[in-house]
Amino acid sequence: MRADAVTDYPQEGIMIRRAMAVVVALTLNPALVRAQDTVLTVTVPSADVFKGPSNVTPVVGHASHGAVLPVSRNLGSWVKIAWPAAPDGVGYVHVTMGRLGPAKADAPARTTASRASAGAAPPARTPAPVRTAAPARVAPQVPAAVAPPSHVLGVGGLVGSMSSFGASVRAWHDNRLGIQLGLTRDAMTSAGDTSRVTSVQFEPSVMYAFFDRVGDYVWIRPYAGSGVSFRNQTFSAAPGDPAAISESGVGFRVFGGTELTFASAPRFGVSADVAYRRFPTPFAGFEASPLSVSIAAHWYIK
Repeated sequence: MRADAVTDYPQEGIMIRRAMAVVVALTLNPALVRAQDTVLTVTVPSADVFKGPSNVTPVVGHASHGAVLPVSRNLGSWVKIAWPAAPDGVGYVHVTMGRLGPAKADAPARTTASRASAGAAPPARTPAPVRTAAPARVAPQVPAAVAPPSHVLGVGGLVGSMSSFGASVRAWHDNRLGIQLGLTRDAMTSAGDTSRVTSVQFEPSVMYAFFDRVGDYVWIRPYAGSGVSFRNQTFSAAPGDPAAISESGVGFRVFGGTELTFASAPRFGVSADVAYRRFPTPFAGFEASPLSVSIAAHWYIK
C-alpha cells in the first residue's frame, strides 16, 4: 500500500469531524434560527387585531405601541399572528400599523477569566462584562369586548333564472340574523303566439347565517331564510295591448345560499342561492317553475 494512500484517511476524518461540528453548532444554537423569523413592531398608539385579513371582519383585540408580534405568515398587506384571545387562536394586523423586520436574537452572554500576572505583583481583576439585554417584548393588550363586524347594511342587485332581475337590500345583526328586501321582475312568453305574462315580486325575508369561515383570502358565510312573496302578474295578448289583465297574489319563498367576501374587496359581497317559491297561477299555460337560482351582489355601506 502506498504511503500517500495511508495519509488520506486522517485527512478525510478531519473533514468529517469539521462538518459534524458545523451541523451540531447550527442545530444547538437557537439564536441563529430565531434571527430568521419576522416580527411586526407596532408603531401606532394602538393596532387593531382582526379575525381575518379584512377590516370588515370582527376586531378580536388590540396591540399597544411597541408590541413585538411574531409573524407566522406574510400576506402582503396583512400579516398573520398568534392571538390566543381569538376564537381560532390567530389574528391579522395590517402592515401599516407597524414595522416589519427580522426578530433579534438574545445577546449571548460574555464571560471573561482573569489571569494572574507573572511575578510578585498581585493579580489584577478585569471589570465584569456588561450583558446586553434583548429588547423586551410588550404583551398584547386584550380588549374587554369584541367589536361588531362591519357588514351591517348592503345594497345591490340580483339576476336569476327566467330572465329575472331586480334590486336587493340586505342587513345583518350580530353577524347571524339578517333581513333581506328584494324587488324583481321577470317575463314569460308563449311559444305559439305573441302573448306574454310579466311579473313583479316584492319579497321581504328573514335570514340566518350558520357560521363564518374566515380564511386568508375569502370570508364564507352560508345562510338560509324564508319570507313572503307579493306578486303582481300582467297578461297581454300582444305588446302594447290596451286590454291587458292584471292579477295579484301572495305566496311564500324558502331559500338557502352562501355569501362570499374577498380580502381584496372587503365591502363587496357576492352570493348565490337556490329558492323554492309557491304562487297562485291565475293565467293557464304560464306556470313558472317553483325552483329558481339567483346570483346577487351587495356593496356594504356600513
